[in-house]
Amino acid sequence: MTSDIDVFTISRTLGAPRDLVFTCFTTGEHMAKWFGPKGATVTHSDMDFREGGIYHYAMKMGSAPEMWGRFFYRNIARGSRIALISSFSNPAGGISKAPFFDGKWPLEIDTNFSLEDVAGGKTKFTVTWMPRGASDEERSTFDANRTSMNGGWTGTLDQIEAYLATLTKR
Repeated sequence: MTSDIDVFTISRTLGAPRDLVFTCFTTGEHMAKWFGPKGATVTHSDMDFREGGIYHYAMKMGSAPEMWGRFFYRNIARGSRIALISSFSNPAGGISKAPFFDGKWPLEIDTNFSLEDVAGGKTKFTVTWMPRGASDEERSTFDANRTSMNGGWTGTLDQIEAYLATLTKR
């Protein structure tokens, strides 16, 4: 059973219109240019952006081994919300345990991306993460790593912000 204490949320106002921000989530080509913590390079980006579809990706950070992940799209409200299940994966796309945390990280994370219009053509982007079907030990690991999640998502938001700046200068 999950409680409110499990929810991790981070928001940022991005300097681009909501439709453009949403578009950055809709193709593997876009995601490859910004997704992941600061310093990460997306090395594989295959997307089927539809309800029931999967985004399968890999990223590399420095000398660390390549890390694979996937999104399973549950619900898409075009322009305003994407609900998905996030998990680590193997290169074939099967769900796998996180390559760190000694197998104590939740296997699946309910993830919501929401976008709201802000005055001046900007967008408030919010990420919500919540362990899905996790054991008490996995929930505890999730809760203990909020600082790491905040750092990872802050870097990711820095990257989408920089990428959006290249698109709005055109």
